[in-house]
Amino acid sequence: MSGEIVKLKGSRVGLQLVFKPGVDFEEIRDDIQRKLEEGSRFFRRGTVIQIAPGILSEENEGILRKLFHQHGVLFRVEEPMEAPLPQPKETPKKGAPPPPEEKEEKPAEVPKAVPVAEEPQMLVINRTVRGGQEIKTQGSVMICGNVNPGAQIIAGGSIDVRGTCKGMVHAGAYGDITAVVVADRLMPTQIRIADRIAQSPEKMEKPTVAERASIKDGKIVIEPIERQEIRA
Repeated sequence: MSGEIVKLKGSRVGLQLVFKPGVDFEEIRDDIQRKLEEGSRFFRRGTVIQIAPGILSEENEGILRKLFHQHGVLFRVEEPMEAPLPQPKETPKKGAPPPPEEKEEKPAEVPKAVPVAEEPQMLVINRTVRGGQEIKTQGSVMICGNVNPGAQIIAGGSIDVRGTCKGMVHAGAYGDITAVVVADRLMPTQIRIADRIAQSPEKMEKPTVAERASIKDGKIVIEPIERQEIRA
């Protein structure tokens, strides 16, 4: 980490906070405060910062949470999502009896009348998501309302906001680069699709048409679309 005390490590699910080994918490807190006051690019309002549990005490976690909150940055303690490692096969010792043969278990039969879901169903939220609230789902999500500043929507699939989107939205959070973000008025503090990130300008005009954000040529692009009406 060279001489830098605090750094951010990007992952498929967010930004992980990492520290230089052997430094005191007071140095960590002072370095974060300095970066926040200087308006560091990584600590912009609406950004989600994560830290693995057990690195700091609960008291120090609370201090950082309050510090980030004062600058509009979301801080949470969460175990990073990793794929389980394959377990090594045991080699039988010399002279040991051979292990018993494993009986092949037949999979339970699924009645033909019951469909098997291949992917998570779309989550529908019939309300406005207010600042400080978080919606997180493995699949796609539709918000029939607004997404206010300070709110965050994290979805494994696409995100559709039937209203004004001013919060932080992360589509394809588990690596789906085909996911999109659609809103009637797309004005988020930050858009993420898979591992791509786009920041909104400090000043932006209110869109007059619905827009869609997607990945094209390796970067997030926003384009107007013709919105279809929701039918009851």
